[in-house]
Amino acid sequence: MPTHGSMTKAGKVRKQTPKIEPKPKKRLPPRLRNRLKYERKILQAAQQASTR
Repeated sequence: MPTHGSMTKAGKVRKQTPKIEPKPKKRLPPRLRNRLKYERKILQAAQQASTR
């Protein structure tokens, strides 16, 4: 059974492709965003209620 190309050509295209730096992310991941939102809304409201 013949193969689809020799092992000497493996990875040829990927090595020739120029490296592009990733764009900086604009937002936090949803898990972190939701945690911060929870801390702002729920925990601060609980602290204010307990200090009254």
